[in-house]
Amino acid sequence: MFRISRFQEVLKHLPRGVFDRAVRSEQADKYRKNFSCWQQLVSMVYAQLSGASSLRTLQSSFNAHSAHHYHLGCQPIRRTTLADANAQGNTRVFSSVVHALMQQVRGRVRGEAHEFLELIDSTSITLKGRGFDAWTSENRTRHTQGLKLHVVFGLAEEAPLAHSISAPNLNDLDYARTLEPRRGTIYVFDKAYCDYTWWWKMTQSGAKFVTRFKRNSRLQVHAQRAIPRDAVDIILKDEQVYLSNKNPGGGRTNPYSKVLRRIEVARKDKPALVLATNDLKSSALRIAERYKARWQIELFFKWIKQHLKIKRFLGRTPNAVRIQILTALIAYLLVRLHAQAHGIKTSLWLWLSELSATLFQRPEIELRRHRHWRKQRLMQDLYQQPLFT
Repeated sequence: MFRISRFQEVLKHLPRGVFDRAVRSEQADKYRKNFSCWQQLVSMVYAQLSGASSLRTLQSSFNAHSAHHYHLGCQPIRRTTLADANAQGNTRVFSSVVHALMQQVRGRVRGEAHEFLELIDSTSITLKGRGFDAWTSENRTRHTQGLKLHVVFGLAEEAPLAHSISAPNLNDLDYARTLEPRRGTIYVFDKAYCDYTWWWKMTQSGAKFVTRFKRNSRLQVHAQRAIPRDAVDIILKDEQVYLSNKNPGGGRTNPYSKVLRRIEVARKDKPALVLATNDLKSSALRIAERYKARWQIELFFKWIKQHLKIKRFLGRTPNAVRIQILTALIAYLLVRLHAQAHGIKTSLWLWLSELSATLFQRPEIELRRHRHWRKQRLMQDLYQQPLFT
């Protein structure tokens, strides 16, 4: 009886219906003869999971497992064909897969989590040199030349829940303003997202936020809140304040009319951290812990840059780079879903390491062989005469 490989088990989490509808809607398979969008997706996910460093090594390693191609719905790949597909492919098809996988991750955890904490941040992806300068130099900033990846990271889900890829000169706030805040969700972000109109939008929608005040924020203290004994050495101040600056500048107006909390958190050998939140019920210590959890999105960015392929690219065109970033997100979400489905308790890095080394193993066959060997060994031990009596 046929048994699927571990790679096929991982791919089972792909929303094939969503993918096929996106391909038909975008006519992404038009003018493609023997290399469909599905094969492109499978090849690029394999490149991410196997750690292929070039098109040549990807072609060689993938084609070495020809016995599995039929069951994957694929054929042997050619590096020139894959390079052309990445350079000319439709990125919206891959974006739709990323979005569908993010919804799967969100749905698995939403019924279990007690607090919905979502972290917002961005990371830069440097693209310099031959092939990159032609399209990245115009939008470069003083610090970055390349692209910027914006992410909303779910703390309970331990996975991204929304994303966008932009030029590095796009302000982080421009992406944040496109998000629709969810009632009952707590958003955590740094002071780069300081915009009173956006804060007001979240408050009106029933969401809460934790961030930092800027130094030049003009505040009017309304009331002082008592600091519990267990937080005396950590929380320096807990105040209810109003924003007194109604015209922040640049033609903007400040619509935020409700009370906010200003919390000063002590830091060792550093100035106190001044937090801003619209949560008037939670303890100051709990709010400080929520802001501390913002470090998890930085660890996520570090993880995907270290363990997936978004620093060295298989193509140098805008499409090829974006498709590789999207397939890195797809690979991360697939590994996360696979680990959840199989109750994997080890770290995601260790699980990815094991997975990349056994992509084309068939676990059920390996288990059956092990059981057969163990049965034979037991029978042998039972009937074999002992050497010494």
